[in-house]
Amino acid sequence: MSQSVVKSLLARGERISDTKVQLKYLSDYPGKSFDMALKESNDYPLKAGNIETLQINLGKMCNQVCEHCHVDAGPDRKEIMTRETMNACLKVIDEVGVKIVDLTGGAPEMNPDFEWLVKELSKRKVKVLVRSNLTIIVSNKKYHHLPLFFKENGVKVISSLPCYTEKNTDSQRGKGVFSRSIEALHLLNEVGYGKVGTEMELDLVYNPGGPSLPPDQLSLEKDYKQRLKEDFAIDFNHLLTITNLPISRFLESLLRSERYEEYMNKLVEAYNPAAVKGLMCLSTISVGWDGQLYDCDFNQMLELGVASPVKTINEFMGQEIQNRRIVTANHCFGCTAGSGSGCGGAIV
Repeated sequence: MSQSVVKSLLARGERISDTKVQLKYLSDYPGKSFDMALKESNDYPLKAGNIETLQINLGKMCNQVCEHCHVDAGPDRKEIMTRETMNACLKVIDEVGVKIVDLTGGAPEMNPDFEWLVKELSKRKVKVLVRSNLTIIVSNKKYHHLPLFFKENGVKVISSLPCYTEKNTDSQRGKGVFSRSIEALHLLNEVGYGKVGTEMELDLVYNPGGPSLPPDQLSLEKDYKQRLKEDFAIDFNHLLTITNLPISRFLESLLRSERYEEYMNKLVEAYNPAAVKGLMCLSTISVGWDGQLYDCDFNQMLELGVASPVKTINEFMGQEIQNRRIVTANHCFGCTAGSGSGCGGAIV
């Protein structure tokens, strides 16, 4: 697909869902490549170490359609992980000794076997993270029990809230999202999440509304805590700042506004070798809804599978996966710019 055809699609408001087209834009970037940056900082090639985290995408179905979503999730998506694939994940967790299981989506709670999987993980005493968009909790009465369910199963909740103001949040995630998010946060607080003296962790996630890098994580966390406490009586533990990667819907937005190269230049100029040492891909395996294996959630959305003979969770062999070469492309600049970025927030 030529760039002129892509521009025509964007002008008509159509989507660029083809990952090959996205990868072509990334590879055609005229500036320094990510691999070149790694070589200059003596970090090439990236090699994985021991697997500490298994990140599982339970499906692309979601009750929201966020502008920045790298998963391209929404209510119309039908991709859902089966219980059979979940059982394969559990087998790997048992055999490899994974310490952390990170459940994501879409809205992972919309998978019909979500609660069954959480209970199975709880039995294994691994640390379970659930990445919730918050609004799912109040969207339907069948999800209203989730805060208590999370508490009973020792789940750490990580929730997206791109701003502490209604205007900025709704502009990025849709009208009414902010008020529903505040309602859900109150429900989580009521059962103890985010409260001092409890072990029920509630972290919030910030990502910029446009083509810019996140501000200092600790400073922004202070602002969030003050504003959410004063304005809404909300408590939480930590704020995680995540850089928008130039893929999927955010890439479309950059191309539509003709700011793609500007943003890529900003990421490249902010490349930080110190962030490379803490990249999540070094200790994480990402499992797609269909069981395919990836180095990270972002590679998963670009369909860049692991550089290993083992390609699926059903074939998993620890010795084949550990010490593999990490598959990289120019979108990886997003994880190494400034303070760095990953699913756990800023790196340095």
